[in-house]
Amino acid sequence: MLGVVGIILSLGLLMWLAWRDVSVILLAPLCALVAVLFEPGRPLLATYTQVFMPALGTFIAKYFPLFLLGAVYGKLMEDSGCAASISSAMGRWLGRGHEILIVVLSCAVLTYGGVSLFVVVFAVYPIAFRLFQQGGLPRRLIPATIALGSFTFTMTAMPGSVQIQNLIPMQTFDTDAFAAPVLGLIGSGIILGLGMKWLLRQAAIAHRSNEGFGPLPATLATEAATPPNEAAVLEKCPSAVTAFLPVVVVIGMNYLLSQHIIPGWDTSYLATETYGKVKPSSVQGTWATMLAMIFAIGVVVVIHYRSVSALLTSLRNGATSSLMPVFNTASEVGYGNTIASLAGFGVVRDGVTSVAPGAPLVSEAIAVNSLAGITGSASGGLSIAMETLGAEYLRRGTEAGIDPELMHRVASMSCGGLDSLPHNGAVITLLLICGVTHRQSYRDIGVVSVVCPILATAAVVVLGSLFGTF
Repeated sequence: MLGVVGIILSLGLLMWLAWRDVSVILLAPLCALVAVLFEPGRPLLATYTQVFMPALGTFIAKYFPLFLLGAVYGKLMEDSGCAASISSAMGRWLGRGHEILIVVLSCAVLTYGGVSLFVVVFAVYPIAFRLFQQGGLPRRLIPATIALGSFTFTMTAMPGSVQIQNLIPMQTFDTDAFAAPVLGLIGSGIILGLGMKWLLRQAAIAHRSNEGFGPLPATLATEAATPPNEAAVLEKCPSAVTAFLPVVVVIGMNYLLSQHIIPGWDTSYLATETYGKVKPSSVQGTWATMLAMIFAIGVVVVIHYRSVSALLTSLRNGATSSLMPVFNTASEVGYGNTIASLAGFGVVRDGVTSVAPGAPLVSEAIAVNSLAGITGSASGGLSIAMETLGAEYLRRGTEAGIDPELMHRVASMSCGGLDSLPHNGAVITLLLICGVTHRQSYRDIGVVSVVCPILATAAVVVLGSLFGTF
């Protein structure tokens, strides 16, 4: 029981300090060791060097190439003007009166095409600011609108998404990014439909009360809350056709490679000691995503870059920007594995996994959502769940005759619910960039990025349980 108290105290401290913007790279090991203190006889230093750090290193070894390529690709899309061009084109095509939908779809296209959600926030916010200002929509709704397009269905539900939250389950379930495609599309439609309904309802209420766009608060009238000149941003942007091309390439190549090309390769060498004695299916999804991103990076470079120095600058900045996300997530994984090594975690794990023991999909959804909420990170919570509980859920699913693709889709979608609680780093960053407070905007963020994804996940679990994978 003392161990459980230590875990709860550790998690509370982690969330409380994360809310106050303390770096998770510092927080994770310190909070993990707080929990260790409540387990008598457990050595602190050995736990840090032999449990925390190996877990951190294993995650980086598995996923750093995806973080690196994703960050480089996103930076090239940003610096080349492709991201801004896509957002502008969406605005022209949909027209006035559809400002919320324009912002949501702009974010969705960019994130589904592989651009990091952090890059998307920076790229879309200037255009969202102008659209909401011109349309008389409340500025407080901008964060929720961006969140719906960036933090939800394209991150976890859309088949083929190259966001890390859709890729992590591949190695556990031997699947690819297109797992359970129709169910993923259904889940995406539910999230988008419910989220849009909520945002449009809030906009209508604001219109009836003559709320308007609203002034910038004096305490937040900073550079972060003032977007750059939109005309200047769009002046040197490429055409919409060439801006969309890298997005088409990354999605199309990922599909071709994962479904048709790589499965035909001779990968018998993977069974040898040198290559870890792994099954081809456990790495093919990762290979396909890496190659698809490399192709897309090549397209951006060939079409949009004429200056070697500008290219080198973008590549350097992109590579550098990958370090913080991967180490943040890896630190959370190290924290989770440390907690998982404690005796008290056995009580917590048994409590989570004992919920609906005869329904692996329900149990998996609850476990992943809980861990994502605890860590305040979709990728961190999902990684911990896959590392500590993935094999158990695969066994349960196999025994129940559940397709691993369905297990993959439910795991991925489940990480995108409680992860967006107020202490989530992406939420805090989004509010800062938009120049609003939790008090002003979090309720709407919570509805579109917590409530709607949980309802969509529940729907997918029900459909998958009734009709299987499709």
